[in-house]
Amino acid sequence: MRRTKTAIAILAASTLLAGCVTNPETGERTLSKAAIGALAGTALGAGAGALVGGKHNRTEAIVGAGIGAIAGGAIGAYMDRQEAKLRQQTAGTGVDVVRQGDELLLNMPSGITFATNSYAIEPQFRDTLDKVAATLAEYNQTYVDVYGHTDSTGSDAINEPLSRNRAEAVSNYLSGHGVAAARIGTQGFGSRQPIASNATVEGRQKNRRVEIKIVPVKDTNV
Repeated sequence: MRRTKTAIAILAASTLLAGCVTNPETGERTLSKAAIGALAGTALGAGAGALVGGKHNRTEAIVGAGIGAIAGGAIGAYMDRQEAKLRQQTAGTGVDVVRQGDELLLNMPSGITFATNSYAIEPQFRDTLDKVAATLAEYNQTYVDVYGHTDSTGSDAINEPLSRNRAEAVSNYLSGHGVAAARIGTQGFGSRQPIASNATVEGRQKNRRVEIKIVPVKDTNV
């Protein structure tokens, strides 16, 4: 486990170094959008298959709700269709869709989802979230984890509950718009999982985010 974490840290550090770009006017070095996406993919890969609360209880609840699993050979095509629809629906909104194997991660910066220090979803973002909810409801053979993150500004006493409340706000919105609650898990990470440097304004903006992780319910889980 320690070697795995070390390898992940080295990979993330390499991505940070390779993904930096220099502003020709100010000389400031910041992360490119491609590097941000790559780091999100790295984080997704590091936790591949992991879900809030584990799969056992979640799977029982999903099966109890009448939702079936996907046969192994059909998983790739199922996730392909879902990914294509989510990319189409979120194009131009500021939401990044990251694919890692059979899993998807939607990265939603808090600048478009929440006002500063608030966990009330911004009215202008609800149309996008409506479309995301509709797609998750249509492709219902998946687990849905909602993760809240903050930058390192402020104390854990502020960041931890804020990240958790934002994750729960998105979770409640999804469950209120057709996504079965049995599929959804939430967790707030505070500032513990940055995807960019907290030393810059741009980096802190990237770190303030909510993520939706989408994992197929495989027939081997049932």
